Amino acid sequence: TMKEQDVKYATQEYKTLDKTISELSSDRETTSTELTAVLDYFAKIKERCIAKPETYSERAERRKAEIEGLKEALRILEDEVAFTQRGKHSGAQSRFLGFRQ
Repeated sequence: TMKEQDVKYATQEYKTLDKTISELSSDRETTSTELTAVLDYFAKIKERCIAKPETYSERAERRKAEIEGLKEALRILEDEVAFTQRGKHSGAQSRFLGFRQ
Protein backbone atom coordinates (compact mmCIF):
# COMPACT_ATOMS: atom_id res chain seq x y z
CA THR A 1 0.00 0.00 0.00
CA MET A 2 2.89 2.32 0.66
CA LYS A 3 4.22 1.51 -2.79
CA GLU A 4 0.78 2.13 -4.30
CA GLN A 5 0.69 5.55 -2.63
CA ASP A 6 4.17 6.32 -3.99
CA VAL A 7 3.12 5.25 -7.46
CA LYS A 8 -0.03 7.40 -7.20
CA TYR A 9 1.98 10.52 -6.21
CA ALA A 10 4.66 9.84 -8.81
CA THR A 11 1.99 9.50 -11.51
CA GLN A 12 0.31 12.70 -10.35
CA GLU A 13 3.66 14.52 -10.37
CA TYR A 14 4.44 13.11 -13.83
CA LYS A 15 1.09 14.42 -15.19
CA THR A 16 1.68 17.85 -13.62
CA LEU A 17 5.20 18.06 -15.04
CA ASP A 18 3.98 16.90 -18.45
CA LYS A 19 1.30 19.62 -18.44
CA THR A 20 3.87 22.25 -17.40
CA ILE A 21 6.23 21.15 -20.18
CA SER A 22 3.41 21.42 -22.70
CA GLU A 23 2.48 24.93 -21.52
CA LEU A 24 6.09 26.08 -21.54
CA SER A 25 6.64 24.66 -25.02
CA SER A 26 3.58 26.54 -26.26
CA ASP A 27 4.81 29.75 -24.59
CA ARG A 28 8.21 29.27 -26.22
CA GLU A 29 6.65 28.90 -29.67
CA THR A 30 4.55 32.03 -29.17
CA THR A 31 7.53 34.00 -27.92
CA SER A 32 9.65 32.78 -30.81
CA THR A 33 6.97 33.86 -33.30
CA GLU A 34 6.72 37.29 -31.65
CA LEU A 35 10.50 37.66 -31.66
CA THR A 36 10.67 36.85 -35.37
CA ALA A 37 7.98 39.46 -36.10
CA VAL A 38 9.76 42.10 -34.01
CA LEU A 39 13.12 41.37 -35.65
CA ASP A 40 11.56 41.64 -39.14
CA TYR A 41 9.96 44.97 -38.20
CA PHE A 42 13.25 46.21 -36.72
CA ALA A 43 15.09 45.31 -39.93
CA LYS A 44 12.60 47.34 -41.98
CA ILE A 45 12.81 50.33 -39.64
CA LYS A 46 16.60 50.12 -39.48
CA GLU A 47 16.75 50.12 -43.28
CA ARG A 48 14.77 53.38 -43.39
CA CYS A 49 16.44 55.13 -40.46
CA ILE A 50 20.13 54.45 -40.88
CA ALA A 51 21.76 56.89 -43.25
CA LYS A 52 23.52 55.36 -46.18
CA PRO A 53 26.63 57.20 -47.37
CA GLU A 54 26.33 58.98 -50.70
CA THR A 55 28.73 58.15 -53.46
CA TYR A 56 31.08 60.84 -54.71
CA SER A 57 29.17 61.16 -57.99
CA GLU A 58 25.86 61.64 -56.14
CA ARG A 59 27.35 64.36 -53.94
CA ALA A 60 28.97 66.07 -56.91
CA GLU A 61 25.72 66.01 -58.90
CA ARG A 62 23.72 67.38 -55.97
CA ARG A 63 26.24 70.17 -55.38
CA LYS A 64 26.33 71.02 -59.07
CA ALA A 65 22.52 71.35 -59.12
CA GLU A 66 22.64 73.48 -55.96
CA ILE A 67 25.27 75.81 -57.48
CA GLU A 68 23.24 76.16 -60.68
CA GLY A 69 20.17 77.07 -58.61
CA LEU A 70 22.15 79.68 -56.69
CA LYS A 71 23.53 81.16 -59.93
CA GLU A 72 19.99 81.39 -61.30
CA ALA A 73 18.79 83.11 -58.12
CA LEU A 74 21.69 85.57 -58.31
CA ARG A 75 20.91 86.35 -61.95
CA ILE A 76 17.26 87.02 -61.08
CA LEU A 77 18.24 89.30 -58.20
CA GLU A 78 20.73 91.19 -60.37
CA ASP A 79 18.07 91.69 -63.08
CA GLU A 80 15.61 93.02 -60.50
CA VAL A 81 18.19 95.44 -59.08
CA ALA A 82 19.09 96.64 -62.57
CA PHE A 83 15.40 97.11 -63.43
CA THR A 84 14.77 99.01 -60.18
CA GLN A 85 17.79 101.25 -60.72
CA ARG A 86 16.76 101.96 -64.32
CA GLY A 87 13.29 102.96 -63.12
CA LYS A 88 14.70 105.47 -60.60
CA HIS A 89 16.97 107.17 -63.12
CA SER A 90 14.52 107.38 -66.00
CA GLY A 91 12.12 109.74 -64.29
CA ALA A 92 9.13 107.60 -65.15
CA GLN A 93 7.50 108.28 -61.81
CA SER A 94 7.73 112.06 -62.14
CA ARG A 95 6.26 111.98 -65.66
CA PHE A 96 3.48 109.68 -64.48
CA LEU A 97 2.39 112.18 -61.82
CA GLY A 98 2.67 115.06 -64.25
CA PHE A 99 5.67 116.62 -62.60
CA ARG A 100 8.98 117.48 -64.20
CA GLN A 101 12.03 118.06 -62.16
